Amino acid sequence: MKNFCFALCIGLSIYVNQAFGSETGMPQLNPEFWIAQIFWLILIFSSLYLIIWKIFLPRITYIIENRKSRVVNDLGEAQKLKDNAEKKLEEYNEIIEKTKKEAKKIIDDSKKKLDKDIENKKQKFNVEIEKELMATEKEIKDLKKTSTSSIADIAAETSAEIIRQIINTEINKSNVSAIVNDISKREIEKHI
Repeated sequence: MKNFCFALCIGLSIYVNQAFGSETGMPQLNPEFWIAQIFWLILIFSSLYLIIWKIFLPRITYIIENRKSRVVNDLGEAQKLKDNAEKKLEEYNEIIEKTKKEAKKIIDDSKKKLDKDIENKKQKFNVEIEKELMATEKEIKDLKKTSTSSIADIAAETSAEIIRQIINTEINKSNVSAIVNDISKREIEKHI
């Protein structure tokens, strides 16, 4: 390449004098210089053609092919990444759906279990309340029975004592007790 450029420079310097030496007008239009012009035209365009063909064109072709292969590889890699991302998204959505179903099942099971526990405790509580009510009613009945007899006894004793103090004589307690029991029974029957 250097030799070619050197030869080109020498050839130009030789014919420059002839090119500038024309005084009759433009040397391009002078037929005596046409052979030299054709020679230089062929030489310059041939060298430019060879330089472009051997040096620049392979580099450009290499760069274009390299870019094309890089673009194809990048597109293939992008497609793989896209497919991988879509798979991951599907897996993620499946995991979310599965987790939602499991959470709903756990919530439903917990709710059923809680409702069952509440119902069992409610039944136990109702049973205990029934037992307490029955025990309380029994106590009240027993208390009524014992209190009426106790009240009658106390009333009989108190009445006998009051009558004894008022009239200053001993009274038969069985008579007073019979009267108090009779009055007590009538009064209890009114309230029951």
